Amino acid sequence: MRPDDAANPEMDAHELQQVRKALLRMNEQGWGIAIGLLLGISLLVATVTLVLKGGQVVGPHLGLLSVYFPGYSVTFVGSLVGFVYAFVLGYGIGRTVSVVYNRLVALYD
Repeated sequence: MRPDDAANPEMDAHELQQVRKALLRMNEQGWGIAIGLLLGISLLVATVTLVLKGGQVVGPHLGLLSVYFPGYSVTFVGSLVGFVYAFVLGYGIGRTVSVVYNRLVALYD
């Protein structure tokens, strides 16, 4: 808004388009961190819950993640290893989704 337009609070078409662009754009790093934390904390909580629950065989299905996440196991230490792997995977997913979204928004602007 220009100083001489102080009495008229309406924006012109170009300014409105710039504001719209800024609001539609997703923050790539923010989405990566958010999805990474969501997946990482989810795996950490699931693993710790199974460890605390105990039993003769602890989390056989969750233990299958060790095929994809080397070093992961259904233990307290394994929950931290799983958190790191899930965070990195979630960060990549979140960042990829936001990049694709931002490019699609740019195409239609």
